[in-house]
Amino acid sequence: MKGRFLIAALLAALVVPAVSLAVGPTGQDRENAARGCKALRASLGDAIFKQTYGTVQSDRRNAFGRCVSQWARSEKLNRQAAQTACEAEKADPNFAATHGGKTFDQFYGNGPNGANALKRCVSLKTRAAAAEARSDTVNAAKLCKAERALGAPAFRAKYGKNSNDRNAFGKCVSTLAKAQSD
Repeated sequence: MKGRFLIAALLAALVVPAVSLAVGPTGQDRENAARGCKALRASLGDAIFKQTYGTVQSDRRNAFGRCVSQWARSEKLNRQAAQTACEAEKADPNFAATHGGKTFDQFYGNGPNGANALKRCVSLKTRAAAAEARSDTVNAAKLCKAERALGAPAFRAKYGKNSNDRNAFGKCVSTLAKAQSD
């Protein structure tokens, strides 16, 4: 009897974490964010990437983790917005008229009878939003790098928000990327 209870307790202990990980696609958001951050680090270069995402430490080692966290939140919001947009497109009675006479399932789906159309629509819109955000960040980082070259003290005074203004580069990139996306 005690053996059965112990086995049941161990199984429950294993099932609860598995269920909590399976709730929502946040794991996928983190994977997508990690891939995006790797690409961003490659395009910006390691030094600028660390200045953009790292906190004020001697070597800014936490830049990649902070990037993944920020992009995972963004990925989740992009996916939710894409889901809403795709559901609205699917419900639109004039969809065929604006998409070459194809129904929503025919336009987005590639499986039998377009069964995966909603999923593909969400995926396409989410990837497009992530690519746009990455290009905005890369462009903003290049602009900030050029602006910082004109004068570091003035740059820090303009964008710095902490006691020693060492976060100026990240704040500059954030400000310009947000302005570009709006």
